[in-house]
Amino acid sequence: MPRTKREISISKVYHVIVRGINKQDIFLDKQDYLKFIKELERTKEKYQYEIYAYALMNDHVHFVIYDKNENMSIVMQSLNVSYSSYFNKKYERTGHLFENRFKSKVVDSEEYLKSVVRYIHKNPENAGLKKYEWTSYYEYIYKEKLINKEMVLKLFGEETDNAINSFKYFHQNYSKYQDYDKAYELLTRITDEEAIEMIKNITMEENLLKIQQYDKDEKEKAVIKMLKIEGITKQQISRIIGINRKTIRNIEITNSQK
Repeated sequence: MPRTKREISISKVYHVIVRGINKQDIFLDKQDYLKFIKELERTKEKYQYEIYAYALMNDHVHFVIYDKNENMSIVMQSLNVSYSSYFNKKYERTGHLFENRFKSKVVDSEEYLKSVVRYIHKNPENAGLKKYEWTSYYEYIYKEKLINKEMVLKLFGEETDNAINSFKYFHQNYSKYQDYDKAYELLTRITDEEAIEMIKNITMEENLLKIQQYDKDEKEKAVIKMLKIEGITKQQISRIIGINRKTIRNIEITNSQK
């Protein structure tokens, strides 16, 4: 059965990861998974975003969303508060359940969209879990419940049955590390808030914009220390201390040649 083409802004599509604080499990039984899915359904209806893929793992969640109204921070806060309240009441605990800040990365091309959807669906398999129930893979093959699958399927063909077959083939012909790099970068990347605290600690500087006033040698030494922070990016350093990325990149290159 043919499908109508649909144009969509790829710049508003994100790969999002939320994790349990200190890598704590956030799902302990089937009811917990169902509750989280129910909260996704609630926020999806309320904030009018679309879900292209998801995988609920025991201590973290992957999903790809189309945030057409740019409400992602509100959506994530709502999910966090509602599910944490449920979890804490059920298991008689207090305090944070999730890491303070979710991680997100713009899905900036159609090829990346295809690969990140596959990575998410293969995440349980890569963790040694076979025929895993809590992903969106079978919604693509059969009936959609939570996801909006039209956008992704149209990348595999205009005719529905052929697109689904191509989608299945794309998933089956897969190397474990094929889609790993960008997802690993997102998993290990630290937030700006974490980066700010770490930079303050290594520079002993409360006002980080003062680093701009350092002399050339002092500035290079400070940036080199920042580049050694695990999970930090040059873009983050640039935003935080107000030095352009080209300068930071040049310092990195010069240091690597010493």
